[in-house]
Amino acid sequence: MPPKRNSASAASASKALAMTEAAIRQLVVDSVATALETQAATMANADNANRNPEPREAHVARKCSYKEFMSCQPFNFKGSEGAIRLIRWFERTELVFSHSNCTEDCKVKFSTGTLTEEALSWWNSFAQPIGIEEAYKITWVEFKKLLIKKFQEAHEAFIGGLPQSIEENVTASKPQTLEEGINIAQRLMDQEKKKSDEKRLEDIPVV
Repeated sequence: MPPKRNSASAASASKALAMTEAAIRQLVVDSVATALETQAATMANADNANRNPEPREAHVARKCSYKEFMSCQPFNFKGSEGAIRLIRWFERTELVFSHSNCTEDCKVKFSTGTLTEEALSWWNSFAQPIGIEEAYKITWVEFKKLLIKKFQEAHEAFIGGLPQSIEENVTASKPQTLEEGINIAQRLMDQEKKKSDEKRLEDIPVV
């Protein structure tokens, strides 16, 4: 005869399990909080060190040249690679800024030298009405916002301009780049054309 289950023991075990889960959740919360506090303290110490440096001889930062900027091997950006590639381009370009000691007033001027194809055409159309020197005066942050807006709109506009049946299939495929969306659409249209040609051949009467 199987032993009777002790309801009190089961309840006690359930309570202990709940306490263990709660303890684990609290441990995670505490660990994250500690990490954030440590990061904040590190940033605060660095900020204080920058604001109150020890007296030393004045040093004038040397302005980097375009040659030095390019020697750090920045990525090129075509404009058709999509959001992920654009983010990678931002990250790499900012790393190059740091390595080459690029000053704020040169960031847009130097980084636009890595634009090609669609991205370069967009930049030229932006700079032409106001003049290249005025265009170079926008900040790096403003430049990034313009790029994000432009190439996000291009991706959405391309998909929205497709025939409905193709658009639905392209959207369902969730392309990550404009180039990928174009390739998917082209493949789908080729399939549609092939089906149409086959049907037309079937409809031709045999003599």
